[in-house]
Amino acid sequence: TKEGTDSRVSRQGDYFGVLEPDDGKLSSPVLRGVGSREVPRLPGEQEKRMREGYREWLVGQKYQSNTVAAQLHRAGRVEKCHGNLDEHFRNDRMANLIGLLTYTTDDKRRNRPNPSKIEINGDIRDSLSSYRDAVKRYIKFLDSVEINGDLPVINGIQVTGDTLTDKEEIGQRIGLERDLQAALRINISQIESGLTIIDDGAERSVDSGFIDITARDTTGITVVIELKAGTAGQRAVAQILSYMGDVSTEEENGNVRGILVASDFDSKAKAATRMVPTLILRKYSVRFTFYDGQN
Repeated sequence: TKEGTDSRVSRQGDYFGVLEPDDGKLSSPVLRGVGSREVPRLPGEQEKRMREGYREWLVGQKYQSNTVAAQLHRAGRVEKCHGNLDEHFRNDRMANLIGLLTYTTDDKRRNRPNPSKIEINGDIRDSLSSYRDAVKRYIKFLDSVEINGDLPVINGIQVTGDTLTDKEEIGQRIGLERDLQAALRINISQIESGLTIIDDGAERSVDSGFIDITARDTTGITVVIELKAGTAGQRAVAQILSYMGDVSTEEENGNVRGILVASDFDSKAKAATRMVPTLILRKYSVRFTFYDGQN
């Protein structure tokens, strides 16, 4: 693994790991959050189902199985070293934790120590970046969850025993952008020959949001790829430029390109892109194939 440590999912609590936890004990039933406001804790079984729901949510994002396992492992390792992630979320939406997992190019240049409690034997910046991405992805999941009675609701689906094993139902609700991303991850050369995906199979988090796909071209330049279902407009151009700006501050050489993918582009998007030589547009099309339903 990047951090040069054991790649096996560790046996630790709170149901992030692939293996069963050592115990299901949770801390006090009431957490005092910001401004001493009491925030009720989820019952232990409900929190366990929430974590199981997170696994299904990752599967629903159409990540490959090794990517799902990696995300669970990284979130679990952060939790093992820094404490319950749900408590961090209730305290300050994990702002303090994310700060501890942040290690900039300047930090690396100045050879500053690892600010986290996670033991890292390899590249500190790259390793903490992967852990920070995992934490931000769990935040994204929590933001999509509403509590309905004693079971969580994920993207409008109430999590039950059937839901947790019914990948087909979840898959039917995945949008075109997710399908498009999954297809491109299988064959990224469809949009440009020689591209190599470098984001470990999942969206890279930056200050402006999540980048759909991060790749590297044949010259070694980082390529930010943003996917849009339907026609992309000026806002889509602004979005990918924000991502490119974030990545340029993180990369040591600062060289970044962008590819915006959509079914079409309006006149404002085309006009804006003409002024940015490092951003190109790519159109996709969808063809339906029909078969005899009786066979």
